[in-house]
Amino acid sequence: MTGLESYVPLILLIAVAGAFAVFSVTVAPLVGPRRYNKAKLDPYECGIEPSPQPVVGGGRVPVKFYLTGMLFILFDIEMVFLYPYAVAADSVGLFGFVSVFIFIVAITIPYIYEWLRGGLEWD
Repeated sequence: MTGLESYVPLILLIAVAGAFAVFSVTVAPLVGPRRYNKAKLDPYECGIEPSPQPVVGGGRVPVKFYLTGMLFILFDIEMVFLYPYAVAADSVGLFGFVSVFIFIVAITIPYIYEWLRGGLEWD
């Protein structure tokens, strides 16, 4: 009795989930229908004929759009890590305060760098 028997249900759940995933991927091609036609092999374009240019704007979508989106997600998710500190600020003491301070500095430095570099400008 080492105290590890409480992990047995978790290990069984992970094993069953893994076995189900492998079983599903293995069996699906064998039992699935095989009715192929030209339309099924074409890329999905919502019924619109594919074109090399985007429909809206008539040109390529700027990469800056995606970079701004990724920066938002990056900084937004990192800020979510501050909520547990806000909830448990009384119980973590000075160690927690110093840890959160270091975390905020580690977030602020790349934010300022990106700001000065012009990555947050929306042209």
